[in-house]
Amino acid sequence: MGALANQSFVKMNGIGNEIVVVDLRARASKIEPDEARAAATPQGAPYDQLMALYPPRTPGTDAFIRIYNNDGSEAGACGNGMRCVADLMSKESGKSALTFETTAGILNCWKGADGLFTVDMGPPRFKWNEIPLAEEFRDTRAIELQIGPIDKPILHSPAVVNMGNPHAIFWVDDVNAYDLARFGPLLENHPIFPERANITLANIVSRDHIMIRTWERGAGLTKACGSAACAAAVAAARLKRTNRKVKVTLPGGELTIEWRERDDHVLMTGPVQFEFTGTFDPALFAPKGRGP
Repeated sequence: MGALANQSFVKMNGIGNEIVVVDLRARASKIEPDEARAAATPQGAPYDQLMALYPPRTPGTDAFIRIYNNDGSEAGACGNGMRCVADLMSKESGKSALTFETTAGILNCWKGADGLFTVDMGPPRFKWNEIPLAEEFRDTRAIELQIGPIDKPILHSPAVVNMGNPHAIFWVDDVNAYDLARFGPLLENHPIFPERANITLANIVSRDHIMIRTWERGAGLTKACGSAACAAAVAAARLKRTNRKVKVTLPGGELTIEWRERDDHVLMTGPVQFEFTGTFDPALFAPKGRGP
């Protein structure tokens, strides 16, 4: 029997980013890709990301967290999901500040006076081999990549950054004027991205406001991607087109992103919403054609 059969879960969302949280601290079983895919089906609990809690691996942390996309692949970071986990564990423990470990590193979360959680997403990475890219670009503020005719590309010259996951940000005048469901998969799987990439359309409204839409690596179109909001804010500030603290509007709501100057860390603040609890039916994970 796999890790998720008969496992209870909590369904939440972070400004529309659909999140499922499972507590495996007592079982500590690794989730296999086919289990993660089965859990995301309509018979399970459809999600963008599944956050699996495990016992701490590093002293001083509250839990180790594995993050799964709905296609079964693992993600290094999910800011919206981290806020959901922080909200749950804060209520469980009574602590207003928590520290989690993910495959992308240590993340600190804390609750503000307004009741919203902030996640310290750590510093962005800009070197071509840190993102990573398949070939060297000395300046990752804009790389040679385009969709459409050479003389009249539809999208071109994205900024690229690693924010726990690889991100490519295309600057546009209207984020809704493009068929992202069509272009997203092509760009996500472009050979320039050996580990695939999150693809974001970003419109700079003012020096304090950015609008984005994101095709999320391993999850598809999403109402919200927290690491994409961070990546867009950092990329815009790096181009001197915005301030280091901005409001980012996504289809599902708004986040406040600050690229802190004193230590280069990126802070994301926003709301979370509880939806429901449930238990995964073992039949979901049975081999096809057989019962549980």
